[in-house]
Amino acid sequence: MSASLELGDIFRAAGPAWRSAHAGRLPLQQLKVMSAIEHCRTAALGGHVAACGDCGHWRIAYNSCRNRHCPRCQGNAARTWLAEREADLLPVGYFHVVFTLPARIADIALQNKTVLYALLFQAASETMMTIAADPRHLGARIGITAVLHSWGSALTHHPHVHMIVPGGGLSPDGRRWISSRPAFLLPVRVLGKLFRRLFLTRLRALFDADRLAFRGQLAPLADRRAFMRYLAPVRSTRWVVYAKPPFAGPKAVLAYLSRYTHRVAISNHRLLAFNENGVTFRYKDYRRDTANQQQVMTLATDEFIRRFMLHVLPRGFHRIRHYGLLSSSSRKASLARVRELLKVISTPAPEVPEAEPATPPPCPCCGGPMIVIQILPRWCQPRGPPRAADPTGGSP
Repeated sequence: MSASLELGDIFRAAGPAWRSAHAGRLPLQQLKVMSAIEHCRTAALGGHVAACGDCGHWRIAYNSCRNRHCPRCQGNAARTWLAEREADLLPVGYFHVVFTLPARIADIALQNKTVLYALLFQAASETMMTIAADPRHLGARIGITAVLHSWGSALTHHPHVHMIVPGGGLSPDGRRWISSRPAFLLPVRVLGKLFRRLFLTRLRALFDADRLAFRGQLAPLADRRAFMRYLAPVRSTRWVVYAKPPFAGPKAVLAYLSRYTHRVAISNHRLLAFNENGVTFRYKDYRRDTANQQQVMTLATDEFIRRFMLHVLPRGFHRIRHYGLLSSSSRKASLARVRELLKVISTPAPEVPEAEPATPPPCPCCGGPMIVIQILPRWCQPRGPPRAADPTGGSP
């Protein structure tokens, strides 16, 4: 068991054999993701050598891949994104709402990620906006930040959308802020029924437009009658929409967003072991009571990689989207109007200075300044340590 085990270690050790076993059947996007994670912070991506100006200690730092599926690269991306979103927060309660696809629909979505993930966003956001605008419920135009997750804790395919929603919205004429009840936003059963209707109606339209593909066990669904029979059970079952209690203030919203917006299918800290038995990792079993949800699972290495690859997004697909008051086209004007109605004094955003060149962290030995003394091209290793008497001069 190793506390330092990372996904890249598994891919570097087992990736070549896995790709060879599935040669000719892997999408290019999956191959690119595997390559990025394998090469992240290795000599393959280049880097630099830094030396301490006081004690002469030197250190190599390799570049990161910045791939959105890489567990090592999401921290900085999340911090940058959150800094930009902090200015959008309002002094109201925020709700967390989750829309989930039934398993039968999830199976179709796995073979049609681009169109069905987009449909999931569309149906869920339209459901929220429609019910919120209904005078029988809130009667207001709300704002939504939505994040797609395609995984369950055990890396199974489980597409769902997390939404962060302010507790209220603008009246239709834009003259009032209408607050939701303190612990209640919208009725989940009403949301579930409309979500089911909107999604299934548009799913059938996609089928009729010949925009769905069916392979393997789902191949018979290419026949329309078989497709309609397949959908019959989900037309009458309840579709799950889950609303959590409101957050305790804007800081709690940011803390939540930092955990969810840039999450990948599995983080490195959940990996426990990698050996001849496979990959062992922690997961949550939500069928158990809260005290016993944390469990440990071991998967054969090939199966572990296969499950991770299920969650590679199509090229260019946006997994974070904004709607209503927070949509990019009207966000600034809408938020300014809301703050005016809530009598919140808006402070101008501080001017962002031009980015300065990144400086290495202090020396781990003496705390002295570390100075970059060599830039490493891709696939290049440093030739040796710099001379102790001249840590800042010349190439090592």
